[in-house]
Amino acid sequence: MSWAVEEWKEGLSPRVLQKIHELESQVDKLKKERQQRQFQLESLEAALQKQKQKVENEKNEAATLKRENQSLMELCDNLEKAKQKISHDLQVKESQVNIQSGQLNSNKKDIERLEQELKR
Repeated sequence: MSWAVEEWKEGLSPRVLQKIHELESQVDKLKKERQQRQFQLESLEAALQKQKQKVENEKNEAATLKRENQSLMELCDNLEKAKQKISHDLQVKESQVNIQSGQLNSNKKDIERLEQELKR
């Protein structure tokens, strides 16, 4: 079949044949360049998709971390409230202990005074 492709060139002047050869070479170069560019385009598109997926994964991770952070902040708030309640309860109990200690001392003094009166 290539002989039929080349048949149309018969009888052409060497100058025209040279020009045809140059044009055919240029077409081949352009085809190769087009293939290279197509490959580059496909590679860049694949890289872009990979980057888009990476960005999407980062967004998802950021959202997860944000939810986790919010949960931890709520937990900290609850712990702080519990700490304040326990601290308040401790102060109340210390106050009660001090009152009872004072009452105990007062009762001891009363007992000692009564014992002294009994001895007399």
